[in-house]
Amino acid sequence: MLIHPWDAAHDEGEWRDWLDRHDFGQLAVNGLAGEPPWVQPIHFRYEAGPGPYGRALTHLARPNPLWRALEANPTVLLSVVDDHVYVPGPWSAPEGAPPEHGTPTSYYAAVQLRCTARVVDDPAEKAELLNLQVDHFQPDGGTAPVAPGQAPFGRLLPGIRVLDLAVTEVRAKFKYAGNKPQDVQDRIGARLVERAGPGDLAARSHQLRRRTAD
Repeated sequence: MLIHPWDAAHDEGEWRDWLDRHDFGQLAVNGLAGEPPWVQPIHFRYEAGPGPYGRALTHLARPNPLWRALEANPTVLLSVVDDHVYVPGPWSAPEGAPPEHGTPTSYYAAVQLRCTARVVDDPAEKAELLNLQVDHFQPDGGTAPVAPGQAPFGRLLPGIRVLDLAVTEVRAKFKYAGNKPQDVQDRIGARLVERAGPGDLAARSHQLRRRTAD
């Protein structure tokens, strides 16, 4: 992922705050020799620790075909992308230039977590990590805890494996016209608010937030 200086996260707090509100991404696993890589959509729980960049927790069904590749090479990439919009060319034309000379583009926020994966099969640890995931997605409860050998979920434990992903590197990008003159940014922002389609208001919010932080 190319990250220009004007699209880079201002600091660790920016990508951490964004990631705290995003818990669905794609896990990329290197394929075995002669095989393509695997890309698995997943919900995950991100935790700020341990280690300098924290960890992500998720789980997959035991029959999932990516396990052999993951066990051969535990280095994986968890990619999270959201707040994305398409920006028509005329919106970003330089001041005084014909609108049709504007360059169409896309804006988005993206955080990529390079991780070392640890596969958890121990029933007790697996249950503990699964309960942490449920607590994240259901803070108000409503689901029985997972416990080995106990109903209702104990019998299902052998059918899944947990992934404890230790984050070793983070790449973060917030692409929201940071390289454009202020008047062009304002024009784009006004068009986003006017269109108000999926992602438009979030993109405008990123524009204003990052401008304030500069």
